Amino acid sequence: MIVRSILVVCTGNICRSPIGERILAALCPDIDVSSAGIGALVGKGIDADAALVAAQHGVKTTDHVARQITSDMLSSHELVLAMAPEHRRHIGEYFPQAFGKTMLFDKWEGDHGIEDPYRKSAEMHKLVFFEIRKAAESWRRRLSQ
Repeated sequence: MIVRSILVVCTGNICRSPIGERILAALCPDIDVSSAGIGALVGKGIDADAALVAAQHGVKTTDHVARQITSDMLSSHELVLAMAPEHRRHIGEYFPQAFGKTMLFDKWEGDHGIEDPYRKSAEMHKLVFFEIRKAAESWRRRLSQ
């Protein structure tokens, strides 16, 4: 199956999912990639620490605006990548029609989830950035096969 659209999901849509969205979109230019949160801080920009780490590694996030996940969003994307097991469970509980196409973002890098760096150290944000980038590179390889 050829994937043409991916929705990346985390909690607030201000740290992990926007970074995952931007990295995956850069690695897979033929795929429409967007992001949302299960408890989004709607209308907020990306977290300052996450934005700084992303910018230091060439990932532009300044125009990001947090969005709340909706049924329409889920139905309009072919693949949903959740940052943590609890996000996948939430989708299964509230949007069961999308559960079958929902996987963890780090599916090919351990499949355990990526820890939330929100309100944690700059070093934690950097570690999470690299985890997300590594997982996105694994998805690029899988999706290009």
